Amino acid sequence: MTVAGHALTLLPQRALWWPQHGMLILADIHFGKAAAFRAQGVPVPRGTTSENLQSLDKLIARYAPRTVLFLGDFLHAATSHAAATLAALRQWRSRHPQLKLILVRGNHDLRAGDPPDDLEVEIIDEPLLIEGFAFCHHPQTLAGNYVIAGHLHPVFRIRSGRDSLRLPCFVFGEHGAILPSFGAFTGGFTMDAQAGEQIFIVVEQSVIRIPR
Repeated sequence: MTVAGHALTLLPQRALWWPQHGMLILADIHFGKAAAFRAQGVPVPRGTTSENLQSLDKLIARYAPRTVLFLGDFLHAATSHAAATLAALRQWRSRHPQLKLILVRGNHDLRAGDPPDDLEVEIIDEPLLIEGFAFCHHPQTLAGNYVIAGHLHPVFRIRSGRDSLRLPCFVFGEHGAILPSFGAFTGGFTMDAQAGEQIFIVVEQSVIRIPR
């Protein structure tokens, strides 16, 4: 689709591809979230960090981006600095030494702390302004810019009789967009299209526009 005069591709892997800049854009990956829950004694599955990294690797192999832009919440909590989580991140980084990584700080980043220096992540506060886009973590309005953000983990509820299903979605409005959470093991906030908004749901390997 064309947004603010630029071609963007909505990916079923819950990310955004900006071919003009060779940039892969994703929000709310929440590395180490399961580890943070386990540190509090909550029995949750292991392997979410590896799952996130494998998903990211597949996108890198397919699109060969020059830059990966994280729209906030890179690490979930201070306990996400667990040795196993950081070891997995360092191993992944060693496979992509030429890839530029940028993190726009989100609310969880403020609590978790920045990623270690050896991951070579460029870290900034919102907004990151590039050619009419304002890349943020928190959805907001910034005059003269089209805001692309995350934070809400948007999902759309599909109903069929008494059954319903919540699916990750992209929300695009007149002045800004909200990306779905990229991370595994994250919840979702149910969204309904407001005036001037368009919702695109992720269904397996497709992105489907919900009729207005």
